[in-house]
Amino acid sequence: MTELLYLNDSYLKEFEAVVESVKDGKFIVLDKTAFYPSSGGQPYDTGIIKKENDKFNVVYVGKFFGEISHEVDKPGLKEGDKVNCIIDWERRYKLMRMHTAAHLLSAIFHRKESALITGNQLNVDKSRIDFSSEDFNKEKIISYIEEANKEIERDLPITISYMQRKQALSQPNLAKLEKGLPKGIKKLRIISIGDIDKQADGGTHIKSLKEIGKIIFLKAENKGKKNRRVYFSVE
Repeated sequence: MTELLYLNDSYLKEFEAVVESVKDGKFIVLDKTAFYPSSGGQPYDTGIIKKENDKFNVVYVGKFFGEISHEVDKPGLKEGDKVNCIIDWERRYKLMRMHTAAHLLSAIFHRKESALITGNQLNVDKSRIDFSSEDFNKEKIISYIEEANKEIERDLPITISYMQRKQALSQPNLAKLEKGLPKGIKKLRIISIGDIDKQADGGTHIKSLKEIGKIIFLKAENKGKKNRRVYFSVE
């Protein structure tokens, strides 16, 4: 099983690894990885894998049958190769800022009207959150984002901890997603934002709120019934 380095260190930009398997010349499984696979609304990382003087661009990372697969742009890597891996840090860091911003917003939506997140998609240019709400009120959503930006000024720390599932089930506010806690995981990774929020989450995050910069409201949409959608960016 690949060791997931990003779980405890989102700031790891470069690491050494060994190729464990190669499929069809371009799907690479490593013994350890800091590349995040596409999951939970957070896009995959890109970057390069280097073997001596040869360089392989990582064009996709996904999780298949419990393994993290790194798709590279050309064949040449072989089982047992020792490699140097480098994350596209500019892309990763923007996604980290977006992800923590999404957690902050979801915490405020939940605080204000017990809203749960029904969907989300992060990206480097803009991100979106879908959430449950009785009424569609653009001005109210903008006020929530303004409140989030005030919280950013407090520069609270973002920390990582772990919790057994049984303990997590006794704390319903850990799940801001409408679908609840992730299924089949006995030990949950918890992302905490100071005294504002705790959520079960497997993605990458920044260390302090001020790293977000400022959350920018882009637009809001009424998706029908109680489902609302808000688009935002960070700068």
